[in-house]
Amino acid sequence: MITWTDEAALLTTRPFGETSVIIEVFSEQHGRHAGVVRGGISRKVAPLLQPGAQLAVTWKARLDEHLGSFTVEPIRSRAAAAMGDRLSLAGLNAVCGLLALVLPEREAHLPLYERTVGLLDLLGQTDIWPLAYLRWEQALLEEMGFGMDLSACAVRGVNEDLAFVSPRTGKAVSRDGAGEWADRLLLLPPVLAGKGDATGAEIVKALVTTGYFIEHRLMRSLGDRPMPAARGRLLEAIERYSA
Repeated sequence: MITWTDEAALLTTRPFGETSVIIEVFSEQHGRHAGVVRGGISRKVAPLLQPGAQLAVTWKARLDEHLGSFTVEPIRSRAAAAMGDRLSLAGLNAVCGLLALVLPEREAHLPLYERTVGLLDLLGQTDIWPLAYLRWEQALLEEMGFGMDLSACAVRGVNEDLAFVSPRTGKAVSRDGAGEWADRLLLLPPVLAGKGDATGAEIVKALVTTGYFIEHRLMRSLGDRPMPAARGRLLEAIERYSA
């Protein structure tokens, strides 16, 4: 019997048989991992299995390639914070939906895990959460191998007046360097490069750019998977909150 114990954030839950569920978690040392929770629909266990919940999990299987089973113990629930407003709920669903789609199975990503836990712990703090989420998406792209280089213009080599991002290379382009190609480039709002005001409108502009790389680079590398609808709802919620 193979057994390990870890701490994890719950990503998804789906029914399995009459009384059990299959959960997917993002764990600290074992990455995205699935397993069966026996009796997962019971009144005792079901309330623990809410997306975003922080759990202590123990996984067991006869062979490593088997689905295996989880036993879970609660560390902290994030349900109350997520249900507090539309932005928090959309944010939680966007984070869990993206991770469930893009994380490779059973592969640890400790820096991203730590950043994810930190982001989920900020749920409900709507004044700072949108910017924290933007930084999380940038970290997600970096961890998955599609990070942007916003340090200098890819054409001129300067680091002033950077206004665009190349959709092909992910590198910054200055307004002068863009020239007649400007309409084919993505916007580089200052907040994306860690500058300027982090207003909701500017964050949404930045998320349009990170969203391009998630959808057209990262998702396509995994078989052209669709963007989770919750991410679109999150952008709408940020716009409403900042209006």
